[in-house]
Amino acid sequence: MDSQPIRLLPRRLAAGAAALSLLAASLFSHVASAEVNTTGLAVTDSEVTVGILHSATGTMAISETGSIQAERLAIEQINASGGVLGRQIKVIQEDGASDWPTFAEKARKLLVGDKVATVFGCWTSASRKAVLPVFEKENGLLYYPTFYEGLEQSKNVIYTGQEATQQILAGLDWVAKEKGAKTFYLLGSDYIWPRTSMKIARKHIENVLGGKVVGEEYYPLGNTQFGSLINKIKLRKPDVVFAAVVGGSNVAFYKQMKAAGVTADKQTLLTLSVTEDELLGIGGENMAGFYASMKYFQSLDNPNNAAFVEAFKAKYGKDAVIGDVTQAAYLGPWLWKAAVEKAGSFDIDKVVAASPGIELDTAPEGYVKVHDNHHLWSKTRIGEVQKDGQFKVVFESDLIEPNPFPEGYQ
Repeated sequence: MDSQPIRLLPRRLAAGAAALSLLAASLFSHVASAEVNTTGLAVTDSEVTVGILHSATGTMAISETGSIQAERLAIEQINASGGVLGRQIKVIQEDGASDWPTFAEKARKLLVGDKVATVFGCWTSASRKAVLPVFEKENGLLYYPTFYEGLEQSKNVIYTGQEATQQILAGLDWVAKEKGAKTFYLLGSDYIWPRTSMKIARKHIENVLGGKVVGEEYYPLGNTQFGSLINKIKLRKPDVVFAAVVGGSNVAFYKQMKAAGVTADKQTLLTLSVTEDELLGIGGENMAGFYASMKYFQSLDNPNNAAFVEAFKAKYGKDAVIGDVTQAAYLGPWLWKAAVEKAGSFDIDKVVAASPGIELDTAPEGYVKVHDNHHLWSKTRIGEVQKDGQFKVVFESDLIEPNPFPEGYQ
C-alpha cells in the first residue's frame, strides 16, 4: 500500500485515542510548519484548518446532512488517533444553502479568506460546477463525495463517489439482464447531473442494449407535483422507470407513486439518487421493492462497515442511517490524511501529486484506490428497498476502473 492503513475507531476504542494522540504528536513534533507548509495555508505547529461546504439548509439538506456528519466523524477519529502530521484538524463549516452562487461565494471565503488546507464538500453537480472555477483559480483541493455524470477531471478535485460507468451503465446492464427490460422511462431533477446522466443512459439503452426510451422528463429542484408524470408512466407502461430525482422532491414523488398504485409488484424502478438518507423522509414502505444502483449500502456485511456503522450510530444516535454519499464523504478526510502523510506536506500541489495510488483496504465499502484520473476504483451494487428503510444487496460487480470520459457517450 502507498499509505498507512486506516483504522476506524468505534466507541469501544476511544479510550486509547488520547494515548495514540500523544504518541503521534511526539513523533511529528519535529516537523515544523515551515517544512510542511510553504504556501501560506492555515497550518500551525499544532493545528491544520480544513473546510466543510455542504447544504445544511434548503431542499438539498435532506441529502447533504449525512455528508456533514460523516466528514465530522472521520475528522474526529483522525484527531483522536494523532491528527495529520501530528496536527489536530480544525473545521470551518459553511452552508451552501442549496444555492449554487452561495456555494461559489463560500468556497472563495474558505480558500482565500480562511486559507484552508482542503475542503470536503458539495453534493449536486451544479454546486460542484459552481465552485470548480474557484478551486482551480485559487489552487484549492476539493474532496467531492457524490455519484455523478463523469465527463470531468480536475487537478483540484478528488472524486470519492462513482462516475457514470460505475453506476449508470452497470445499473442498466443489470436491469436489462435480470428483468428483461426493453423500454425505459427516464426522469430526473432539472440540472446538469440528471440531464447528463440520462443522456448517457439513453445512448446506452439505444446503442448497446437495443432498447427504447418511451419518455424523458425533468422537474425543478424542490418540485412536489408529480401527478401528470405518474399518469404518463401508467399509460406508457415502461419496463423500467429510471429515476434521478434528488433532494426533498423524492419524498413527494414516491409517496404520490404509491398513492397512485404504482408499486414494485406492478412497476420496476431503478433509481440513481435514493439512499438510506432519502428513505428516512420517504419511508421504506413507500418504495419497497424498488431498486437503487450505488456502490455502498448500510447493510453491507463486512468488518470495516460494522465498525463504521457502530461509530456513526454512537455519535449520531441509534436511529441514524448511512447512505452511499455519506460513506463516500467519510472517505474524504482519510484519503486526504493518507496523501498528506505520503507527501510529507500540506501544500496542495504535493498532496495532489501524492494522491494517485493511495489505497484504503479499511473503507466501509471495501477496498478503494485513487486512480490517476482522481476517481476511485470501486464496485457497483444493486440494492432492493426494504420496508424498514434499508436495502437488500442483490448484485455486486467486480472492482470497476473509473472512466470519466467513456468513448461514445460524450
